Amino acid sequence: MTRRLTLEWPDAAPFRDRAGALRLLATSDEADPTIDDPRNREALGRVDLVIGCGDLSPDRLCFMADAFRAPVVYVRGNHDRGGPWPTPGHLPPPSQGVDRETIEGLPLLGLPWPSPEREPALHDELAAWRQVLRRAGGSLVAPGRPPLLVFSHVPPRGAGDTPTDPYHVGFEAYRFLLDRLRPPLWMHGHSSLAAGTTWQVRHDGTAVVNVTGTVLVELLPKP
Repeated sequence: MTRRLTLEWPDAAPFRDRAGALRLLATSDEADPTIDDPRNREALGRVDLVIGCGDLSPDRLCFMADAFRAPVVYVRGNHDRGGPWPTPGHLPPPSQGVDRETIEGLPLLGLPWPSPEREPALHDELAAWRQVLRRAGGSLVAPGRPPLLVFSHVPPRGAGDTPTDPYHVGFEAYRFLLDRLRPPLWMHGHSSLAAGTTWQVRHDGTAVVNVTGTVLVELLPKP
């Protein structure tokens, strides 16, 4: 079942040429079978952007983009990392956590599984720090920057992770970035909802949302 979240967005830019909410369909880890039914897709309504937070096949991402006629942006996780994908031509390359991108007027930062492409996929905190420090010292944290939507595979440490499982605990480096950026919204996967983790938590004004399966996020302009 697709979970739903409504959130006020503090920047007017994504809504200047839009009548109403900016609607994001975020997904990770598990294919949501309810999306396969055209009646359920129709009930969800318009989708402006599909966001993948890792561990989904390119075929699944393409299906969702085609079914909702929406652009797609995604990061790769620990299970779908490594090597080139035999992707259809209309699936863009994954976000690498290097450059900020803006889609539908919304500034985005995607953080893929950070460790080098080797097996097994190690929970590599040092690699996460390297990934974050490439971003934290530049214009990303400059005064006056527009608010970012951050999406990653792994959550920040202590914010939506599974602290009792060493492999599914969040990255301390991401917690540093969370505290430094304070984005309105951070979406992630990796943490199983079956483990009893809460699918959304609040951290100093940031909504940290586990999008395992699917979550429809409606962003509204802040009054």
